[in-house]
Amino acid sequence: MERTFLAIKPDGVQRGLVGDIISRFETKGFTLVGLKLMKVSRELAEQHYGVHRERPFFAGLVEFITSAPVVAMVWEGDGVIASARKLIGATNPLTSDLGTIRGDYGVSIGRNIIHGSDAPETAQQEISLWFKEDELVSWQPTITPWIYE
Repeated sequence: MERTFLAIKPDGVQRGLVGDIISRFETKGFTLVGLKLMKVSRELAEQHYGVHRERPFFAGLVEFITSAPVVAMVWEGDGVIASARKLIGATNPLTSDLGTIRGDYGVSIGRNIIHGSDAPETAQQEISLWFKEDELVSWQPTITPWIYE
């Protein structure tokens, strides 16, 4: 089974969207294997957004993600990375399709509710950055045979 990293950003937490967002992934049939509410340290934020270090918006990203609690999650399932990206929607909520998380809840690109890994390599890197191995729980929901052949 594939795993992905998702984080409900400070705006999603502050707006009380955590339950609705988690519900979308559960309803889709994915398995939650890691979950924590946390205050993100500057060090973690800078590591997470390291690919953007030379960009003019880097400081703003770090400032925002450290401004309030974040819900960090690891989800598991067949094709979970690509499927999560579809559920999340385009980076800019104004161009994101209705029915996606960003399309339904987002208003501006700087407050776009959620982060999701974009590739298997990125997912592995982000999961190991945000979670220790013993913080992840491998389990199989009893509903699994009703989701996968």
